[in-house]
Amino acid sequence: MFHQVEEQVRAGVEWLRLLVETLGALVIAAGVAVAIAGILRYLIITRGGPFTPIRLSFARYLTLALELQLAADILSTSVAPTWERIGKLAAIAVIRTALNYFLSREMKDEQAADERVLRQHPQAAGGEKPQ
Repeated sequence: MFHQVEEQVRAGVEWLRLLVETLGALVIAAGVAVAIAGILRYLIITRGGPFTPIRLSFARYLTLALELQLAADILSTSVAPTWERIGKLAAIAVIRTALNYFLSREMKDEQAADERVLRQHPQAAGGEKPQ
């Protein structure tokens, strides 16, 4: 009886892992589609100005996808933990966490730079200069 329940739990976790992995891939695909649309809009309509909003938007999609992929890896390891799987998970977690950290830092830096430009040149945003 216990083994039967254990197998059902494992199967359920594996399905959940597959769902989370698929969701991560779909988030990346959506991010690519949004980025391509932004690039086309930039090339056809804007023809100038900062590329930063497109990059920041895409980075947000990548950050979410990295979190989902890490969650899928954790689920995979929780089903049948071996030292080899735990070691691989640790390496993957470090790499993905570092990527996530640097993406987040870059997004903050780019946003701060854009805000500085807008404060110095409010006409770039179509606004009036603050008094």
